[in-house]
Amino acid sequence: MPHPDESCFQFVNNYNGSDIYAYVTGTDGQGNLVLLTTAGIWYYPDTLNRTAITKIDSTTIAIPILGKVNGMHSTQITIPGYISAGRVWVSEGELEFFAVESANGTITLKEPSASDLEDASAQVDWGFLELTYTEEGGLYANLSFVDFVGLVLSMVLTLDNGEVQVVKGVVDNAIMEVCAALQTQTNLDGMPWDQMCVYSENGLPVRVLAPNLFESINPGSMEGYYTDYVDHVWKLYATEDLTFNPGTNQSIKCRVGDDYELSCDGDNRSYCRPQTADIWSCSTGPFAILESDNNVHCAVVPRLCAAFTRTTLLLDGGGTQPSLTNTSYYLRTPTNHYSRIVHENEVDGKGYAFSYDDVSSGQENVAGVVAGANPRSLEIVIGGYWGD
Repeated sequence: MPHPDESCFQFVNNYNGSDIYAYVTGTDGQGNLVLLTTAGIWYYPDTLNRTAITKIDSTTIAIPILGKVNGMHSTQITIPGYISAGRVWVSEGELEFFAVESANGTITLKEPSASDLEDASAQVDWGFLELTYTEEGGLYANLSFVDFVGLVLSMVLTLDNGEVQVVKGVVDNAIMEVCAALQTQTNLDGMPWDQMCVYSENGLPVRVLAPNLFESINPGSMEGYYTDYVDHVWKLYATEDLTFNPGTNQSIKCRVGDDYELSCDGDNRSYCRPQTADIWSCSTGPFAILESDNNVHCAVVPRLCAAFTRTTLLLDGGGTQPSLTNTSYYLRTPTNHYSRIVHENEVDGKGYAFSYDDVSSGQENVAGVVAGANPRSLEIVIGGYWGD
């Protein structure tokens, strides 16, 4: 790489579609919103005025990816500087981005919506990966299915020392497979899992929404789904400790008290019983984290929500979280069948399927993270992993 703050991305096109584009968005070292241009420099969006939502010219930011002809083709781009809270978007057809200015003059990005059928990009097949590249932390990237499953992507990170890290993503026909499995689950329990599939105007599924996103546009659609399970969890841990291991030498013991709230040693506040929508989001109700919350609280929240999402709290060994391996996840009903089915359709089982999928009992990487201090290149494979 010519400069330490630059990074090289290579897009390998293994997709049978046409008109493939890539977009890179994030914030620079000063916290400013940036998008990568086709010229390989940062674009700092502006608005026409403080009341306007201004469309960003797609010819400036839509980076064409070479098509698949007689095998795979690759396109290389260079990221001109460090980037945080970044996303690399890949789409068949162009996506639309808009600049929005707040009252204090801050520019934010209106991104394509996976759930809004009126969104300008609603009929476009697209996906993204999340990344951060800083001087202190190096490069960190992950595939995310927290909100939806879309265009199939894989990642290969190569470090300067020759180490290669691979996350293969979902199978090449993942949307069809996931939709079929969700329909099967609906047939079993009568819940609207099948409705999480979003279809194009020609009747083909273009993406699959996660329960948290589905719930946001269909409030109450799965209300009460976790109620009996939460009742049993609260009853059990009123008589015995629920212990959390935060990844240090300490352990955090918790117990449901007479106020029907879960209280933990050293925590600054207790936890009310979660509703189904809280478990889907992992960020509302008892899982909302406040600026005033202490380290104990911030350690318990992800582990508690992961345990509910994976339905491990009533299993043997479930009294310590996390302690069980991924072979024990999603075995009981109710559970997050979207997350289960997504992981079943990942080639190597890796890739975030809910917000705290990086919670684990050891060295498991079900979250699908690649990371390193000195990256040589990040390869993004479109349309299904091509290697062994």
